[in-house]
Amino acid sequence: MVSSAAGVASAALLFITPYTQDIPSTETAPGCLTNNYFGTYGGQSIFHISLPCLEDNSFQGFDAATLIPYAADSDRQLVWLQESVIDSALITPEYEAEVQDFLKWLEEDAYAMGGASGYQQILSSTHEPRVELQFAEVRPGGRFHGLVAIEPSLAPNIQALLPRYWKPYTLPEHPLSYLPVPKPAIEHVRGLLETVRFDPVVSSIVNSISLGQMRSDIRWLTGEDGVSGIISRHSFSEGSRAAANWLKERFEETGATCELKPFLMGFAPNVACKYSASVDTTSTVLISGHYDSRGSFGSQRAPGGNDDGSGTIALLGIARAVASTGLKFRSNVELVAFAGEEQGLYGSKAYAREMREKDANITVMIQADMLGYHAPGEPPQLGLPMYIGTPEVAQLVSNMSAIYSPELTVGYTAACCSDHQSFHEQGYPATQVFERAGPIADPMYHNSGDLSERPGYDLNQVRSIAKVQFATLLHAAGFDLPSE
Repeated sequence: MVSSAAGVASAALLFITPYTQDIPSTETAPGCLTNNYFGTYGGQSIFHISLPCLEDNSFQGFDAATLIPYAADSDRQLVWLQESVIDSALITPEYEAEVQDFLKWLEEDAYAMGGASGYQQILSSTHEPRVELQFAEVRPGGRFHGLVAIEPSLAPNIQALLPRYWKPYTLPEHPLSYLPVPKPAIEHVRGLLETVRFDPVVSSIVNSISLGQMRSDIRWLTGEDGVSGIISRHSFSEGSRAAANWLKERFEETGATCELKPFLMGFAPNVACKYSASVDTTSTVLISGHYDSRGSFGSQRAPGGNDDGSGTIALLGIARAVASTGLKFRSNVELVAFAGEEQGLYGSKAYAREMREKDANITVMIQADMLGYHAPGEPPQLGLPMYIGTPEVAQLVSNMSAIYSPELTVGYTAACCSDHQSFHEQGYPATQVFERAGPIADPMYHNSGDLSERPGYDLNQVRSIAKVQFATLLHAAGFDLPSE
């Protein structure tokens, strides 16, 4: 059953439905729906649908869908707001008050913001801006998601308005066709699964990742070393530019060819590094993290030691091991550090879109986001996405973990979503690695205290997960060591 918002009488509607792994295979899903896809956000897929499409088709399999009126407006940008899946220990009275204040503002004041609103100062504009609430829902357990329409120039900054554990996701200006991961691409990953075996050479290579170097790298990125001078790696900060240049230099020292790739004015660039294949092939394996950070509301400090300095140093650890062993990949390999993740996956969306436009042959994509927090009393863990991503790639990572990092307890997490989503939506086989088989538990999540020298930050866990990423990369890309 498809539920309608009250008074729906629009020539066009937004069709919001819980995410399924392969929407085109859902019974009777019409092309007028799947060809008008805005994206999936926090477990909800959004489509643009006309009244004739709604009236002329059956929608079996979409029982929990919601309809809301929609009229395209170039003066308004749609932004999805999503509360992260967090552990109950993080839901403090302070946080609950923060959420209630924001919801009150959103419901009562946001439509036409007045000068008395403290939020107005952040979203100030020469022509009075508005934030229009389109849709809101509180899920079981109290988790919020909703949709707002906002002046386009303000969309990259809306993250500054949100409660600490919320994230914004900007919808594309126009809907696109839904792109499932093609069956041949999935069959390729299944073939990789069938050939997974313990390899003592792979074990030796992945164990060459240096824990001491990872510690040095994270202290530089957070500014804890007293040398880098970095206060924040927020995508708009000078520290993020310094980090981008430093990452480019470090990756290039390992033999990679790197490029700083701007994607949107005001944002730090993506850092894209490549190792060319030793054989004639278009196949590419892509491993990534995001190097931008987010701090406490009102603070300029955003060290991002875990989110996502941990994923970034995993990339660096892999790159340094490539250099120290002298190995050559048989497939093309890309190590990419994205910016703009905290504002809504801006950097990875641009990069994934570019890859699709070039018809790049990405065979496996793995994003590393938040690897470092180890909750007290729990074993070291590896979390894989419960929803967004390719299950076969997640299974490949899980199998590799059992072989090369058996100390990790592997499970699934509803915490969602990082830069792998951008590639999944472009039809590439992708998954994410995360620090916990459960909700986010790091008390310094989106906090200015997200440093590496603190209780719970576990570099050994970061290294263990990096070994899994590296082993998966070696298996998926193939490699040769220099002959003695």
